[in-house]
Amino acid sequence: MSESPDRYDCAETFRRLDDYLDRALAPDEIEKVEEHLARCERCAPEFAFDATVLREVRAKLARVQAPPSLLDSIRKRLAEDEPRSS
Repeated sequence: MSESPDRYDCAETFRRLDDYLDRALAPDEIEKVEEHLARCERCAPEFAFDATVLREVRAKLARVQAPPSLLDSIRKRLAEDEPRSS
């Protein structure tokens, strides 16, 4: 039996899991991923593991103090990459 077009199967959910964790999905995609994770006993533990790892990495990175020169360089590069409005 195939999935409804308004729902994600395991493969679709796994393809979007990194973007979901990075908060880089459109609202409708977020909803579909969350619906799948809420009902799938196979995908939910994988998501929980990935989310835990990401949370721990973010917490450790928050404690790392970057040198001001590095931050200035990153800000400059990001400003250069911003799309210009016409």
